[in-house]
Amino acid sequence: MAITVTLDIVLTDRGVTSKELAAQIGITEANLSLLKQGKVKGVRFATLEKICSYLDCQPGDILTFEPED
Repeated sequence: MAITVTLDIVLTDRGVTSKELAAQIGITEANLSLLKQGKVKGVRFATLEKICSYLDCQPGDILTFEPED
C-alpha cells in the first residue's frame, strides 16, 4: 500500500490509548484498530479532523506516502 498509517506512533508519543482516542472522537475501538492497521479503504475528513484536533497533530503526522516499486 502506498499510504502508511502511523497513528500508533503518534498515540504512543502523546501517551494516549486507543480506547481513549476512540471515545473522544466517537468511533468504535474496532474501527480505530482497523484504521491503525491500514485495513480501511478510506477515512472521512471529519474523523481525520477529530483525530488531529485531539492529538494536536497534522494529517501528515499520521499518514505517510511511500511510492510502490
